[in-house]
Amino acid sequence: MGSVAVIARVMPDSPDVNLDELKKALKQKLPGIQEIREEPIGFGLKALKLVAIVNDAGGETDAIEKSLNEVTGVERAEIIEVTLT
Repeated sequence: MGSVAVIARVMPDSPDVNLDELKKALKQKLPGIQEIREEPIGFGLKALKLVAIVNDAGGETDAIEKSLNEVTGVERAEIIEVTLT
């Protein structure tokens, strides 16, 4: 099995969420995260765009998306791209 880079967008549940704490919580939930960037959305709201390296096993992206959505402070997390590393 190989590895793939999964790029996900995480929307905080409000503009008042502490993004630094949210980043820490995401890294604890998914240890394969390599990078997290803030992406302005509008009206003071920022999304987090993250890159994680994971196994390319079937169903892995669904598990990642579910795991990210379970983090406190996350309104919605979605996988936006999967690419070979």
